[in-house]
Amino acid sequence: MTDRASSTIVVAAPAQAVLDVIADFEAYPEWIDSFREAEVLERDDQGRAVRARFVIEAGSVLRDEYTLGYTWREDGVSWQLEQATLMKDQHGSYDVRPVAGGTEVRYELAVDLGVPMLGVLRRKIERRVIETALRDLKKRVEG
Repeated sequence: MTDRASSTIVVAAPAQAVLDVIADFEAYPEWIDSFREAEVLERDDQGRAVRARFVIEAGSVLRDEYTLGYTWREDGVSWQLEQATLMKDQHGSYDVRPVAGGTEVRYELAVDLGVPMLGVLRRKIERRVIETALRDLKKRVEG
């Protein structure tokens, strides 16, 4: 898996407010349609999740249960798939930086499913996931 899809959005809020929403994994099912369950399994000494389990359901076709490991930085977070039912690999990141009018958020994602899929289709799905995630994040933080 070498291709990574990415996009950016500006959120009208301070970077810490954006990171706080990103870090609140257990609230994801409240504002992300495809998330059915989210559970923090392990936290670091600052209370941030370093391991979390998710159950997603995207339509009637895609359902997966997976665990991600997280690495936090002052300017964002990155993650790596630890185990999953369907996915073979996933890694991604949110990077935040202050800009005029708020915070620029960059989201990068690469997913490798355990089923054969054309690279073009996989990238299209990744782009859709990213665009939806950024739009929903902006709405959650600003709303």
